[in-house]
Amino acid sequence: MCDSGHPAMLFVDAVSSLAVTDLQHDAWSIDVTVSGSQKGMMLPPGLAVLAVGPRAMQAHEGAKLPRSYWDWGDQKRFNERGFFPYTPATNLMFGLEEALAMLAEEGLENVFARHALFGRVTRAAVKGWGLDVISQNESEASQAATAILVPEGHDADAVRALILDCFDMSLGTGLDPFRGQVFRVGHIGDLGPLQLIGTLAGVEMGLQLAGVISRAGGVAAAMEALIKDTVL
Repeated sequence: MCDSGHPAMLFVDAVSSLAVTDLQHDAWSIDVTVSGSQKGMMLPPGLAVLAVGPRAMQAHEGAKLPRSYWDWGDQKRFNERGFFPYTPATNLMFGLEEALAMLAEEGLENVFARHALFGRVTRAAVKGWGLDVISQNESEASQAATAILVPEGHDADAVRALILDCFDMSLGTGLDPFRGQVFRVGHIGDLGPLQLIGTLAGVEMGLQLAGVISRAGGVAAAMEALIKDTVL
């Protein structure tokens, strides 16, 4: 926004993109990036992750409204001491340290490429089932999760419940306005190819049991896509 000369600030919701796909807070002149610990960082929910640019910090310092709970200034001062102005979730901090080490070991470019591959593999499965995804433009498809539409006459949440009951596997629900119309398959974090194929197998069996699809084919298509992208 600052490069365009517009005074508005750019706030980015990076909950499903931090450590999932390329995100350059400084290079893209983002003013505030907000994320959490429960997606690409591979942790339970409980940590908020913020990056604050100079324009946002300047606006914060000039703001007159009282802060009754959380103040960037307090956190900034404690950053210099390497601690927090409150009692942190210490267990999650230890987990964060390990998660960052895992990301560094694999390499961010490799992490991003793996997530992109798993997204393509999942969408290949959806096509093999004869179903549709929310995002029809491949270039705009999420690398974090795939939202799969169920045909009219079927309840996506009922499919989710059946898969949970039969195979002990939990899938994401559709968010408004798509509740009941879609379910979501996540493909990020500490996930390998065989885990993904196993997940898609559970989805395929559940779709067959629910009468959403009449025959298999998605898992085979996913395996074919995975083989095509595998470099020996």
